[in-house]
Amino acid sequence: MTAESGPRGGFAAPPPWWGPLNDAAGEATGPEVPQVLKDSALRRSPDDARAASVLVLLSDRGSGPSVLLQQRATSLRHHPGEVAFPGGAADPGDTDAAATALREAAEELAVEPASVAVGAELPPIWIPVSGFAVTPIIALWTDPHPVTPVDGAEVAAAHQVAIPALADPASRGSVLYPSGRSGPGFRIPGVPLIWGFTAGVLSWLLDLGGWARPWNTGRTMELERFRTT
Repeated sequence: MTAESGPRGGFAAPPPWWGPLNDAAGEATGPEVPQVLKDSALRRSPDDARAASVLVLLSDRGSGPSVLLQQRATSLRHHPGEVAFPGGAADPGDTDAAATALREAAEELAVEPASVAVGAELPPIWIPVSGFAVTPIIALWTDPHPVTPVDGAEVAAAHQVAIPALADPASRGSVLYPSGRSGPGFRIPGVPLIWGFTAGVLSWLLDLGGWARPWNTGRTMELERFRTT
């Protein structure tokens, strides 16, 4: 089901912020990728990368929009303990990037695909360290339901993060990456520091939705590190 095909489940109609956000995301092109992601975006064509996608799943339960994120298990070898969108590499049976994102969200957090209205695709972002070209899929959670990590060895927790909390200038700062580059970070109570690709896409999301507020780009946030066990 697509967002344009109409509401279902818990919504009598899509929330008022959905249409403008989805339209803005649909009009986004490679050159409009924000600076924080521009060094990675489209550095190589998708043909030179492994395809992957993530689900940027937004819901509104009457108190404003929120986005579903997950925390990776601290025992993982790669990116332990980090906060991310549900998603992963494409499988041969996936029909498109949205199918990959929906399948991964079901496998990781038990998100029911029928409860999701798929919206626009953002341009793929090249992740040099992993060799993936990751396509963010904007989606509306029309029938939100409880979610939980399917495999605790891979996903430690699910987090519903309110968009106003992300847009709050007090939540935002800059993080120095291990590579020496810097990028945006978000510090939300009860959630590990959000940084890297996830923070970059969230920053882009705030801009696309018209939710961004001026914030202190000179504020630094210390990168949290998790040790594997």
